[in-house]
Amino acid sequence: MASFVDDYFTALFEWSPSYATAAGFHEYDSKIEDYSAQAHGKRIQILTALQVRIEELRRQGNLTTDDAIDAEILDGQIRNELLELETLQTWKRNPMQYAGLPGSAVDVLIKRGFAPAGERLRLVVSRLKGVPALLDAMRANVQNPPRELTDLSIAISNGSIGFFNETVAIWAKEAAGRDTTLLGEFQAANAAAVRSLEEAAKWLETTLLPNSKGVYAIGAENFSKKLLYEEMVDTPLDRLLAIGEANLEKDYRAFVEAARAMDPSKTPAELMKSISDDHPTAQSLIPDARQTVESIVQFIRDRKIVTIPSEVRPNIVEAPPYLRSYGFAFMDTPGAYETRATEAFYYVSPPENDWPARQKEEHLRLFNPPVMKVITVHEAYPGHYIQFLYAKQFPTKTRKLIGVGSNSEGWAHYAEQMMVEEGFGDGDPRIRFAQLNEALLRDARYIVGIKLHTEGWTVEQGAKFFEEKAFQEPANAYSEARRGAYNPTYLYYTLGKLQIYKLRADYQKTKGAAYSLQAFHDEFVRQGSIPIRMVRRLLLPDDDGQTL
Repeated sequence: MASFVDDYFTALFEWSPSYATAAGFHEYDSKIEDYSAQAHGKRIQILTALQVRIEELRRQGNLTTDDAIDAEILDGQIRNELLELETLQTWKRNPMQYAGLPGSAVDVLIKRGFAPAGERLRLVVSRLKGVPALLDAMRANVQNPPRELTDLSIAISNGSIGFFNETVAIWAKEAAGRDTTLLGEFQAANAAAVRSLEEAAKWLETTLLPNSKGVYAIGAENFSKKLLYEEMVDTPLDRLLAIGEANLEKDYRAFVEAARAMDPSKTPAELMKSISDDHPTAQSLIPDARQTVESIVQFIRDRKIVTIPSEVRPNIVEAPPYLRSYGFAFMDTPGAYETRATEAFYYVSPPENDWPARQKEEHLRLFNPPVMKVITVHEAYPGHYIQFLYAKQFPTKTRKLIGVGSNSEGWAHYAEQMMVEEGFGDGDPRIRFAQLNEALLRDARYIVGIKLHTEGWTVEQGAKFFEEKAFQEPANAYSEARRGAYNPTYLYYTLGKLQIYKLRADYQKTKGAAYSLQAFHDEFVRQGSIPIRMVRRLLLPDDDGQTL
């Protein structure tokens, strides 16, 4: 099994050098992805051969428990990738994966100091030289995509032009130091990459967009297959939807009731706005975020929520300009095999200096104290940063390198609700209100994703649902629904949370008087971000495996 695992990841890293860099395997740093049709055909051949091998290993039936779990996870990964490449053919239908790759491939080299800056600049130059071919492949491969995906690709391409012209160029000048030859090599490669991005953006807007009449819906059968292969969830689609709808209605009623109890004269939207009147200034944003961490860590210790395996804190800093489009606040951690650049960053996006005053205030309102605390629970403690701190303890290479949304995002979303239930916030109703607001957003994703891909919903219908059921502003509601067009199974936040709650209840029943919340959480996070069905198998060996 060890030989197969090594072969699987070697092939994956050769196919996706950017992922290898992020994971901490730096022998691939000079390469960039080859997305030509020929390369896609070769990847399908490699995956098909790997599938034959893993099926034979599983058929033989002499694997250890850990090996059997790894084999099942990798079998699902292979099947899902083949579904994407052969059946859904997203490489022919979604230009986003081409448009976004140049920025991410270079970003992963410049944001972490795993090698001296000059050495990393040489790697950047090497990857930049591959950008024109990558974008040529987009023009050759992509035909008749959904219009929503082309619109996003245009925005990504234009944003990447600014990233390379400004952020990368400034970083490169500093990284080159007195090496004018290296700086000249960078400038030539960067100029060529920018030209190719400009040409790609023009092609997307003038040629592809008028011919973007494709359908984003993948259909019920493929939706179910993706859930099975990625998340190991085999619940029939009608029952899955019913579970999501029931959970949304429960959270919706609780949200409305919480608002009424706090101030019956205000609607929930008006109440949220009044809460956000108390928000940080641009100058206090980062200090305020840092304060949330220490109080949350103390609460976790006092209430014995989960064992914190390290006293090292994440670096809480302003998000660099080239990363601010990823979100308002997010955790950026190194891969499990990174041995040099091991620092983790909790990024908070400040308002831009050139924004008008109203836009700055609206942005800062998002970081009102109750919401900021819930965000920190999700991103840092006991959410994603705790998962990172446990990563080097994950027992196998597969579990260090493979993670699924229902576990990673499910755990962070579960942490929000669990912490409130354990008394976080000292009874402050605004904390519960903020947590429910976050839950409704994830509940709406659950339902909209299914409806978009299996019931013929338009993005506009999805946006209306986000407005009405999750109290989202129109612009944000549309963005959320459009995300569902290219991320069909973004139900994994609520799906994972519900699976974890069921696992916890079954674990508690099995343990009886020996049960403790901290022991359950410790056991859960140390297994890795693998499908929760596999975590059940490890924590409850005699369980029937039902995750919902």
